[in-house]
Formats: sequence, structure tokens, C-alpha cells
Amino acid sequence: MVMALPQSVKKILQDKTYGHVVTRNADGTPQVTMVWMDVEGDEVLFNTAEGRLKPKNLRRDPRVIVSVQDRNDPQSHMVLHGKASVTEAGADQHIDKLAKRFLGADKYPFRRPGEKRLIVRIKVDRIGGYGPKMQPWT
Repeated sequence: MVMALPQSVKKILQDKTYGHVVTRNADGTPQVTMVWMDVEGDEVLFNTAEGRLKPKNLRRDPRVIVSVQDRNDPQSHMVLHGKASVTEAGADQHIDKLAKRFLGADKYPFRRPGEKRLIVRIKVDRIGGYGPKMQPWT
């Protein structure tokens, strides 16, 4: 069941937060990539590009796990479990927003000619890990 994200989780995702995204390859083996994290409402977001393995895997099997560590309190970490959807809508603006947050750049400087950007939106159904003072996320 999809859950509302606690404010404590949203606060970390609105910071310069990196996540390790786990998707499943066609043979069932895990594929892990580090990404810049974001949040919008109760959805966890990251940006990627067409042709990469993450969107291919998520279109076939939308189950996803993301591990995130609070950069201000390294013992605080969360493991987000959910289902992902992949969309082009707003992806160009989103990668520029993330470039501003993470790099201080107005435009994402690593775009390749002809690259099609994508947003992955995750509806979280479970949060593991421990928040501040080693308490469960609330």
C-alpha cells in the first residue's frame, strides 16, 4: 500500500541527497546506480536518460529499492521500497533544477546531444532504516 512520506524523510530528500537505486535486470540480478534524489508531494524522484538500464528495467519490473543516507547525520539512513513509473513530462526542467541544487549550475552541463531525459517517480510502500537518534522513520 502506498504511504504518505513523513516530513523527516521529505526534508532529507530536499537536501543534496544521493541515493543508491536498485532495479532488477531481466535475469533477476540487481542493478545499482547512484543518483541525485528529489521529492514531490509523497513521490520520491530521480532523473535519468533514455537508453540507460534503469528505465529499461523499471518499465519491465517497476519494483525499486532506494537506499539514502542523511549527509548531515550519517547514521540516519532510509531504505525506500516502492513501485516506479517513468515519464518524459517535465524531465528537462527537473534535471536543470537538480543541477542547480547539486552543482550550482543553471543548466545540467553533462547533457549529450539528442539525449532524452526522464523522471522516475516512486510511490513508496515501505521505509526501512533508522532516522535521527536511531529511531524508525516517523
